Amino acid sequence: MAVTVTIPTALRQYTGGNASVALATGSVGQILAALSEQYPQLGKHLYNEQGTLRSFVNIYVGDEDIRHLQGIETPVPDGETVSIIPAIAGGVR
Repeated sequence: MAVTVTIPTALRQYTGGNASVALATGSVGQILAALSEQYPQLGKHLYNEQGTLRSFVNIYVGDEDIRHLQGIETPVPDGETVSIIPAIAGGVR
């Protein structure tokens, strides 16, 4: 039983260039912990010094933002996709 975690282009350098990673099902928190254990450098970009998700990191299960579900406690069913989407800010005035 596995889920797929998609890795954004900006963070693929920390997953050996992998665009996606298959992991065992569980909660979003468990899946991200397993991902960070497998790729420690990626974990530094997902979590702050207090061990919580950085505010600019958005996590989706399917098409749903986990902030509107159960946060990191959101269960991820077998076969589902978890997407990591870093917020992008800026622009030219």
